Amino acid sequence: MTPFWGELIGTLLLILLGDGVVAGVLLRRSKAENSGWIVIGLGWGLAVAIGVYAVGSVSGAHLNPAVTLGMAVIGELAWNMVPQYIIAQMIGAFLGAVLVWLHYLPHWRATEDQATKLAVFATAPAIRSSGANLLSEVIATFIFMFSLLAIGGNSFADGFHPLIVGFLIVSIGLSLGGTTGYAINPARDLGPRIAHAILPIAGKGSSDWKYAWIPVVGPSIGGILGALAYWFIF
Repeated sequence: MTPFWGELIGTLLLILLGDGVVAGVLLRRSKAENSGWIVIGLGWGLAVAIGVYAVGSVSGAHLNPAVTLGMAVIGELAWNMVPQYIIAQMIGAFLGAVLVWLHYLPHWRATEDQATKLAVFATAPAIRSSGANLLSEVIATFIFMFSLLAIGGNSFADGFHPLIVGFLIVSIGLSLGGTTGYAINPARDLGPRIAHAILPIAGKGSSDWKYAWIPVVGPSIGGILGALAYWFIF
């Protein structure tokens, strides 16, 4: 398997399981309905861990353009590999979102609120303020990237590393996710948002493109700054 296919498959798994837990918690008549933010945070952490377990040995399991850019900036990934990584991540995220739509197919019609349906696919701020929302994504992704590199500098028992990364995602979600929904990954937000725009989702509304730049630009800046900070300090 090539790194392109590794990133595609890993990101697909990430979104299928990550957006899947959001769908389970938010969509009407799901058995997991109203199970809450803790379940979403834990589900996303496990989704990341599974994605890393699946393709870490193939591509390094970036699964995130912000990670790919950060790694390239500090010389841990050749720049000529960046386009194929990001394209693969975007395709994987889109396909993962399509599978979530199919899996929960009867529940879209049962769910009346349009914003709830969009929330399965893409992030939105709790309080809409472009500057504050952008800063939240920069900070959260900075912490993610810095901590990801710090975790990589430690030794763990065989097979334990992806689980630690998953716990990192849980920590960020619980501590920093309440402002914007912690995209911390441009592909995680943009790929599923495109899927929301294209798919014939019953009763869907706007895909909120006015906000869509923030979970792309914020994590990209945060990922680069987090990687540079780690590189300069250590």
